[in-house]
Amino acid sequence: MEVDLKDFEGLDLRVGEIVKVEPVKGSDRLFLMEVDIGDVRGVRRTVAGLRPWYKAEELIGRKVIFLANLEEATIRGVKSEGMLLAAQNKDTVALLTVDKETVNGAKIR
Repeated sequence: MEVDLKDFEGLDLRVGEIVKVEPVKGSDRLFLMEVDIGDVRGVRRTVAGLRPWYKAEELIGRKVIFLANLEEATIRGVKSEGMLLAAQNKDTVALLTVDKETVNGAKIR
């Protein structure tokens, strides 16, 4: 399947820094995270199924790629305001990250 560049033009991908992580009650897979995506966009909450692969303390401070214009969703009773990008290969998952020097809120092009 071919994908046209126009398919990506509507995505608002931003650099975000994970500033808070806590487990979602009643789930062994989900974390609730706060991600700082810059002065204009602020701090957003997101729910992600990363607990099998990461400890909360390993995530804090990571610079990640955040999909900022995803429609809000409620997952296990928790509001999620975007999505982190990750790659999965068989039994491993890795967050897509950027250099620590990259400014929060920088647009991914």
